[in-house]
Amino acid sequence: MQTSSDRHEYPAHWEADVVLRDGGTARIRPITADDAERLVSFYEQVSDESKYYRFFAPYPRLSAKDVHRFTHHDFVDRVGLAATVGDEFIGTVRYDRIGAGGRPATGAEADEAEVAFLVQDAHQGRGVASALLEHIAAVARERGIRRFAAEVLPANTKMIKVFTDAGYTQKRSFEDGVVRLEFGLEPTDRSLAVQYAREQRAEARSVQRLLAPGAVAVIGTGRAPGGVGRSILGNIRDGGFTGRLYAVNGALPEGQKELDGVPAFRSVRDIDGPVDVAVVAVPADRVPEVVAECGEHDVQGLVVVSAGYAESGPDGRERQRALVRQARSYGMRIIGPSSFGVINTSPEVRLNASLAPDMPRAGRIGLFAQSGAIGVALLSRLHRRGGGVTGVTGLSTFVSSGNRADVSGNDVLQYWYEDADTDVALMYLESIGNPRKFTRLARRTAAAKPLVVVQGARHGAGPRGHAVRATQLPHATVSALLRQAGVIRVDTITDLVDAGLLLARQPLPAGPRVAILGNSESLGLLTYDACLAEGLRPHPPQDLTTAASAADFHAALSHALADDSSDAVVVTAIPSVGEGSVGDAALAEALRSAAAEQPTKPVLVVHVELGGLAEALSAATSTAPQPGAASGPDPTPRTGERVKPRAAADAGAPADEKGAPAPAPPPEGTHPIPAYPAAERAVRALAQAVAYGQWRRDAADPGKVPEYENIDERGAAALIEGMLARGQGLTLTTEATCELLAAYGVHVHRALPAPTPDAAAEAARTLGHPVALKATAPHLRHRADLGGVRLDLADEEQLRRAYAELTELFGSPEELRPVVQRMAPRGVDTVVRAVIDPAAGAVLSFGLAGAASQLLGDMAHRLIPVTDRDATSLVRSIRTAPLLFGWRGSAPVDTPALEELMLRVSRLVHDHPEVVAVTLEPVVVAPHGISVLGASVRLAPPPARDDHGPRTLPAY
Repeated sequence: MQTSSDRHEYPAHWEADVVLRDGGTARIRPITADDAERLVSFYEQVSDESKYYRFFAPYPRLSAKDVHRFTHHDFVDRVGLAATVGDEFIGTVRYDRIGAGGRPATGAEADEAEVAFLVQDAHQGRGVASALLEHIAAVARERGIRRFAAEVLPANTKMIKVFTDAGYTQKRSFEDGVVRLEFGLEPTDRSLAVQYAREQRAEARSVQRLLAPGAVAVIGTGRAPGGVGRSILGNIRDGGFTGRLYAVNGALPEGQKELDGVPAFRSVRDIDGPVDVAVVAVPADRVPEVVAECGEHDVQGLVVVSAGYAESGPDGRERQRALVRQARSYGMRIIGPSSFGVINTSPEVRLNASLAPDMPRAGRIGLFAQSGAIGVALLSRLHRRGGGVTGVTGLSTFVSSGNRADVSGNDVLQYWYEDADTDVALMYLESIGNPRKFTRLARRTAAAKPLVVVQGARHGAGPRGHAVRATQLPHATVSALLRQAGVIRVDTITDLVDAGLLLARQPLPAGPRVAILGNSESLGLLTYDACLAEGLRPHPPQDLTTAASAADFHAALSHALADDSSDAVVVTAIPSVGEGSVGDAALAEALRSAAAEQPTKPVLVVHVELGGLAEALSAATSTAPQPGAASGPDPTPRTGERVKPRAAADAGAPADEKGAPAPAPPPEGTHPIPAYPAAERAVRALAQAVAYGQWRRDAADPGKVPEYENIDERGAAALIEGMLARGQGLTLTTEATCELLAAYGVHVHRALPAPTPDAAAEAARTLGHPVALKATAPHLRHRADLGGVRLDLADEEQLRRAYAELTELFGSPEELRPVVQRMAPRGVDTVVRAVIDPAAGAVLSFGLAGAASQLLGDMAHRLIPVTDRDATSLVRSIRTAPLLFGWRGSAPVDTPALEELMLRVSRLVHDHPEVVAVTLEPVVVAPHGISVLGASVRLAPPPARDDHGPRTLPAY
């Protein structure tokens, strides 16, 4: 590293791993004096044409002076970054600060720099230059540079496109045969959109390479039957993998060429041909050797099922860090370690690289689980409930991330977002490594397809194997923020499957109105009560009586679906006995045919001990009941058993290689109907679908962040810079708080200190009566219930009497810290808070002041920046909101003024990441106007990088 006195300290925080356009990885880091040989080697591998484009002349080799110049930087006015794979440079970028006339300059007064790139020809087209531009721009902004200039030959269209596609505001000119580009570095909506789109494509591609490989090697296939590696090898083979499969075991005898009918090798390096994915199932101490062999063979990604990593303690955690660093040095991504494996049911792939013994049927549900055990449970439940029986509601892909050392739920979301084979995403999460990014991705994904999430470890630390940022927010707040992003958050894996099957099988309801019909009055009433409990609007149940035939069910369901006053229908069914009783297949066909006539509304079935009905509803049948279909209940299959849909079997459907029938696809335009064993479960899933449908409609018009003419953003920035110069983090004084808030149009009522009765009287004369006398000591602040606040003091006599009472009750003025404040118009006391949470990001919170928020936790939350629609919904989201809108004859208060206040606070925190906490309490909302009576602000240096910064993978 550079150590001479004219060099600044090495900026380690500029180092980052990135995913490139093709899904591979590279590391970006500052170039130092130690890189001279790497630079020379890199330059020798660049074509003459690329050298000509870089230097505008033939430039076959770098001189010693060039090498010194390109490797010695001060990390302020001259900066160079390199993209590396392994120990080799694949691309470089540098900037030099310039002043007037384009001459080299130093110091903050020169805020422009000249930038230039060079990318090795073999790596052009992988997005290396785009990634380097994002990172060098972030570095430049950190060093006070606001504009880049670049001179490019007209023939160098690839580099011109890198600049023009970046989304920055640009000026372009042509002079002396050279294209000159100038562009500002402040992120714009377009530049962020470009950055996020590139991130999505790259990360989706990196997951696709793991889920749709052309060749797979299982490393660690024991010679004896059994064991993890041998089991996975058999599962891939038996699942019908369409690509090439290899077994690798270093202990294979010389000359052995096969294992279980699969080509076998002692090392992945011995395989003649490319390997896209390696499944690693060797002991943890042997994994580094395996990773090195895979890297040298250009393997694209690893699925590590080996255990013994971060879940095992500090030594394992360091072993896990080393694993990720080693894999990334070769450009590989990792699923795991301690992964259960991956599954892709696409007919073009058919990959079961997991410990699940049977390949699930292909379908439209994507499943992600951080826990292998929970992944097994979810696969089994989907199998039993029909998700693994029909081709409509089976799985598209399954990923078990294990310790989530590299590939995470965020990466899989990026893949599912554009995956045409996935209609519904189900996720079991025990930790969220980057909640800000997860919320952003979830909002975008949920706008296109349902995302259902269940969180484990909600009330304690996450699994030891997961590296996560600590959050200061309670779980209820995190859940509220996820729901704001469109996530369907459920509490159990049972709810996860219930909601997932409904969303995969049925259209979204247009509203909360529910029709209920069935052959049991009691079950109908239970369903009615459940609807009310979930906030739905049910119609009185229609009782068809136990004598109802299949035709009666068909007629009733057809009528309910045609009724414009209902948005969804719940059908309740109990077993019937006796001559003429309806059979499972007949009832299923009656319901399905009625639903097919009105396919725009969801239909759910609540059944009691009708195992055959659940399967008949899921399976496709002909248009008439099959002869011989039994009406009695089937035994519930045990976990791991194949469910045999009777109707499909009786119709003579062909059996697959395991002997189970392969159901035919459902008729065109129809939706299999989900069945539930309890009314509460069906209605809970329906309520989730109703709320999600409303979110989708609202998301179509998310609102806007208003612009206010009286916001002084630059003035606030100058104030913050001056205040932070005094310390690393500080709570502002009352005067500084009022000054900063005033820059954003938030005016706090003056509160004058009153250390003595005479000072209190003088303050009252200054402010004008009537006044309030308040104790501001921490234990009495905002506690009118304890007597620390005296209101409506009309004259000096009342003020002095109140002052004497306070000091007599609570102690000396030094302990009470009394202040005098002019009385505000009467109204409802509220509290507005904003906080930068290290995990969730910037959050705006609102509630009523006092017991409602402090004791009952009645607070609502939104992610910053808040739109006008967010602010409107925020005010109405708390349970005590009726107090703001004229409850029991009281006067409605000025909620538009309250919403504007919250929007201004949101803008302050969004514009200035140094503002890490704002509290306005109380905010008195009167019938006309608001009064902010108390405020506090805390500042801290901003993070070097945030979610708006350049693309990076989590650091290891």
